[in-house]
Amino acid sequence: MTQLQKVLDAIDTINKADINTTIVDGISQPKELLYGQYMTACLEKYWPDASENLQVAVRAQHVKRWHLKRTDFAIGKKGYLTWRKELGIFHAATAKALMLEHGYSENAAETSATIIRKENLKSNSESQTLEDVACLVFLQYYFDALAAKHKEEKIIRILQLTWRKMSTQGQEIALSLTLPPHLAQLVVKALA
Repeated sequence: MTQLQKVLDAIDTINKADINTTIVDGISQPKELLYGQYMTACLEKYWPDASENLQVAVRAQHVKRWHLKRTDFAIGKKGYLTWRKELGIFHAATAKALMLEHGYSENAAETSATIIRKENLKSNSESQTLEDVACLVFLQYYFDALAAKHKEEKIIRILQLTWRKMSTQGQEIALSLTLPPHLAQLVVKALA
């Protein structure tokens, strides 16, 4: 087994403990385990030559996400943004520790941590790719549930923010996705 596979397996082992579940094809699965698998599948499909650092970062983007609960942070946008920042720091530290434990160098482990923290987003191509993958996974697997919970105006605003986070390549891939008609219509409205 490769060093990379050992780290990915370690991330999956942690995420198998997620008490939050998602039902897919009638089967209950740990939410963050499934998310990590979606992220890896997206990266492999659209960025097949991704570095090992990026592969680890993509899989670890939500490692042990349930550890920091949204309810432990203030209500409102400021609390939400603080929670998200703390999650990024936590996920990065967890991934770095796993990489070091499995023989990666300090430099390699810190590179993956930097990607997860999304440092220098627009100038670090690997951080940008992680953001693109996260946006594409959202559109493919989580957009429908979110759209069902909120008013159209809010969904359009979320889509516009998502679009701005993506690179030109990510946007082109997003436009090539086959979304259900009601979701595709929301994308058209958001980009109008």
